[in-house]
Amino acid sequence: MAIDANKRVLNWNAKFNTERTKQALDEMRPEMAERYRAAVVALCEMESNVKILLNLYGVQTVLYVSYLNFGRQLYKLSRKRGISGNAFALAAQVLIGKWSSRGLDPEVLATIRTQIFDIGAPSAP
Repeated sequence: MAIDANKRVLNWNAKFNTERTKQALDEMRPEMAERYRAAVVALCEMESNVKILLNLYGVQTVLYVSYLNFGRQLYKLSRKRGISGNAFALAAQVLIGKWSSRGLDPEVLATIRTQIFDIGAPSAP
């Protein structure tokens, strides 16, 4: 026998009690905020280090955004679980190729890879 529409609506209302959801989120919020704060601090530190390196290489400020985007992509890769070693180095090399084709200096990109992220060049297969 099928459940009638009124019973389904009552079940749905019971499952989606917003007060219960709000209470659960309120309990998790302090830990979530701390994790977010730590991630933002690490990201900002990486961006500052990239800017310092770009300044040392005399890169034009108009190109900073592109170099920072390269750094952010490497940062995102570095935070992934399960990618390390040669796979990580290969992924970084692909990003260098991508951003080099967009007009950025491959030497500067490689320096960001090694100096900021401590990723060496990929080894030959």
